[in-house]
Amino acid sequence: MDQTVVVSIDIQKGSEILAALDEAKLKVKVALWAVLSEYDDWRLIVSSPRLDEPGVDAYGLLNESLRTAGIDSSRKPPTLILPMTDPFVKQLRRIFGKTKSVEGMRLGGQLFGDRFIRDAYVYRIS
Repeated sequence: MDQTVVVSIDIQKGSEILAALDEAKLKVKVALWAVLSEYDDWRLIVSSPRLDEPGVDAYGLLNESLRTAGIDSSRKPPTLILPMTDPFVKQLRRIFGKTKSVEGMRLGGQLFGDRFIRDAYVYRIS
């Protein structure tokens, strides 16, 4: 993916993935595309209390939810699952958690918690 622009197909892909995770009842609280300072490419970042539960293989559950929805591994983008307690997630939720709608919001050039966002497209922060 181009580092400077999230193209419409990627935004749609993220929406499809989020819908699949919602269908699997994962209760995703944070979902966004982002280029973080530690990565040179776009990552789909998700955070969910369900993925934090003890004994849960978060990536395994995510992958199984996508397979069930008919999204095979070749269509899955690079994904980063962050715990709800991650400083990045906590600060995003503290700042934007009560905002009526964050879908489509762009972030960039900002530090949240311990992560610097170069660019981001937000689906959900609650």
